[in-house]
Amino acid sequence: MDPKSLKEDLRLFQTTLLQDGLKELLNENKLIDCVLKVGDRSIPCHRLIMAACSPYFRELFFSAEGKELNQKEVVLENLDPDIMEVIVNYLYSADIDINDSSVQDILAAANRFQIPSVFTVCVNYLQKKLSASNCLAIYRLALMMNCARLAIAARDYIADRFETICKDKDFLELDPPELFAIIGADALNVEKEEVVFEALMRWIRKDKEKRVKALDEAFDCIRFRLIPVKYFNEKVEKEDLIKTNPELLKKIKVIKEAAAGKLPEKKKGQDQENGEEGSLPGYLNDTRRFGMYAKDLVLMINDSTAVAYDPEENECFLASIGDQIPRNHVSLITRKNDLHVLGGLFVDEEDKENPLQCYHYQLDSLSSDWTALPPMPSPRCLFAMGEFENLIFAVAGKDLQSNESHDTVMCYDTEKMKWNETKKLPLRIHGHSVVSENGLLYCIGGKTDDSKTINKMFAYNHKRSEWKEVASMKMPRSMFGAVIHKGKIVVVGGVSEEGLTASSEAYDFGTNKWSPFTEFPQERSSVNLVSCGGQLFAVGGFAVVENENRECTPNEVTDIWQYEEDKKQWTGMIREMRYAAGASCVSMHLNTARMPKL
Repeated sequence: MDPKSLKEDLRLFQTTLLQDGLKELLNENKLIDCVLKVGDRSIPCHRLIMAACSPYFRELFFSAEGKELNQKEVVLENLDPDIMEVIVNYLYSADIDINDSSVQDILAAANRFQIPSVFTVCVNYLQKKLSASNCLAIYRLALMMNCARLAIAARDYIADRFETICKDKDFLELDPPELFAIIGADALNVEKEEVVFEALMRWIRKDKEKRVKALDEAFDCIRFRLIPVKYFNEKVEKEDLIKTNPELLKKIKVIKEAAAGKLPEKKKGQDQENGEEGSLPGYLNDTRRFGMYAKDLVLMINDSTAVAYDPEENECFLASIGDQIPRNHVSLITRKNDLHVLGGLFVDEEDKENPLQCYHYQLDSLSSDWTALPPMPSPRCLFAMGEFENLIFAVAGKDLQSNESHDTVMCYDTEKMKWNETKKLPLRIHGHSVVSENGLLYCIGGKTDDSKTINKMFAYNHKRSEWKEVASMKMPRSMFGAVIHKGKIVVVGGVSEEGLTASSEAYDFGTNKWSPFTEFPQERSSVNLVSCGGQLFAVGGFAVVENENRECTPNEVTDIWQYEEDKKQWTGMIREMRYAAGASCVSMHLNTARMPKL
């Protein structure tokens, strides 16, 4: 056996033996030499254990000269006896029952009696429990307890979700130093500095008489040089609380001069004396916030990774890694920038009536983790997804049990986290496409069970629970790419009655008409169309390719093409993007500073 491993095993054995022995002595009330008096309760313990685990108790049992005191009873005021029993039990057993209602009291007691082990357990618990509803409370608690690790974790959590949390009523209760530590941070996840300025002004107005004095110091937390000139002139400079303050008006003048290219001399200080440059005042800081590195990217999701491609910089970033996502899924990005992946199959042996279930996952772009959501109750493939407000729709498709096409439409409520069935489609289809625009779902093309490809398009109004047929495509097709691009529906490729096609067309909502669109360079099915950053991209798909034996067979391709609006042509960008293999693609707003570059 490895000597190091043997040493660890012996240490673990001895620790366990010692712990079990001490707990046994406590339970049998043997060698007890101390009693903690907490309220009306007496808690027996051993002075040796209490002194070893807590500097607070060590001082009680020893004089200033280091002489042991024969103190057998310790009275502890202003303390819940249940909390102290939990702590004493932990010191003997390393087992503690912490929950949301008790953790704060246990933490306070551990801090008071200087018991680092219990304190750390509580901090770990709170750190794991951070949420939008409690992060501000945990942040303030951590500062009060002088726990830097927890305070930083809570502050970072708040910074990541600043635009949402700054609207919380508890945000307005922060003390000035607590607020400034948040809004002054580079890590703030905001894309516009105006959001920070507006949050500050809401905080000031909550208690204007007291907080207006803090506005001068708060100015150093706002990066005014990142605010557009028009907004600065209309909202900042004309703000009543600012234009009536002579000191702030001086700073406003300096900011405007800096915007015109005239920066003040940097402050002289200790850094400059050591040969380093001085610094500009905080309100002239023009370092971009963390969230300002976010942009629209082409996200490719397959069964092992989610990779974001930046067409402008021709770079790839790892958005998420994991093997939860099944093959042949369908993905949807909502207007709230939430990514939902639906499809695939698993067998729920506990559900005898409906054993087959469809996977449903949502990507948390902050943690890069996939969250499992309630699966679709009617497992299907070759369906399409759309959205309306807080609802996500799975439209038609092929049943995985009967292999017949659906006309049913399943509706998932993202707030209630429940599936329901809604108004059926006028016909049974699979291999179609769905896009969402103007509060309507548009179901386009597809194939019927008799293998007939259709060109019909239906619009669904969920408020009226009504499907209505609108203009049909020029060409019947299925398994094609479709996307909303610059206010029009663009469809590319697919499978027609004659086989694969390269034809493309576009639908104008205003005229309710389809018109020809630039033909794709290759006949292709299942192409991913993505409208990203105002540009149109086509990713991957299947094409008929001649193999080594000169036989023409359908093969997956993993290239990327861009549509050039001015030239009305498709331009090949990347011949082979391996991350596109087996992937669905969407345009998602992601932060490149948060993701590792590939």
